[in-house]
Amino acid sequence: MRDVFMIVAIASLVIHVGMIAIAVQRVWRGETVMDRVVAADVIATLVLGIFVLLALIDDDALYMDLALGASAISYVGTIALARYIANRQMF
Repeated sequence: MRDVFMIVAIASLVIHVGMIAIAVQRVWRGETVMDRVVAADVIATLVLGIFVLLALIDDDALYMDLALGASAISYVGTIALARYIANRQMF
């Protein structure tokens, strides 16, 4: 049963990396600023998923702590960037 889990987890990691490549392409060639912001947020979410998968594969809670910290930073960054785009001022 553990072997099946490892195969599925590694396949999921590969899929996440592929989706990150697609999102990076969207950041690079996005038509509007909001397209790029959304793609950057998708990249942050996929990286969080990779951290959680690594925590499951390695049985190491350090990756979960990294995911928690990265999610807080991603949230604050997305809110700040959206506010800047809407008002053209940071604070």
